[in-house]
Amino acid sequence: MCRVRGLSSFSACSRMSSWVLMAAIVSGGCARLPYTTQVVHEDRRVVVVLQREPRPVPYSHPTELQANEVAAILAGYSFREKQRLPLRWYAEEVPPKAIFRPDELQTLVPHVVEALKKAAPDERVYFQVLAPGMNPAYERDTTAGWIALSGPYFHLILEHFHAQFPVRREEPWDLRYPALPPEPGTYLLYFEPGRFWGVDPVTDRASVQFREFLKSPIPALRK
Repeated sequence: MCRVRGLSSFSACSRMSSWVLMAAIVSGGCARLPYTTQVVHEDRRVVVVLQREPRPVPYSHPTELQANEVAAILAGYSFREKQRLPLRWYAEEVPPKAIFRPDELQTLVPHVVEALKKAAPDERVYFQVLAPGMNPAYERDTTAGWIALSGPYFHLILEHFHAQFPVRREEPWDLRYPALPPEPGTYLLYFEPGRFWGVDPVTDRASVQFREFLKSPIPALRK
């Protein structure tokens, strides 16, 4: 504890208190970020890793799903970018876009299946689907997000959709091609058939009741 003995001591105590507060904020902020625990697969088309959740979540991992089941679930997702009024009125007139193309699912799904088998209850499956960017020498087209299972609910959070990421993180700063990745976007997700789309009461997130979905005849149409 600081004891004030004049103005200089008071200033020193103030600076010390400021540094302690800043350290607490920084350490607390870092503790709330997910971090990679295992790289499941990485190549020029797709990256799949396991991430430790920043706070305890009772996910149902590890779990086994077949590749055609995961592909059927992911194929049912679509999205709109979240907009503020009045742009939201115009956005609602545009049909939602599918998140994944068939070729992207073919590349991504096997590694998601493997990751779900390895994930612990406090881990989630983070993915990136990659392609050459608008300027391939500097950028990669990236669709990214994460997946987790909680009881009968399948969670998918979309963070980037065909965003332009720097090719290498160690590139020097360039005003035309900055080496920092873009901030995650905000998206409204949908799922078809809509009767399987609901809210997980444990996590309070919109998600797919995937076990009921997989019992329906719909997945057979999406193989």
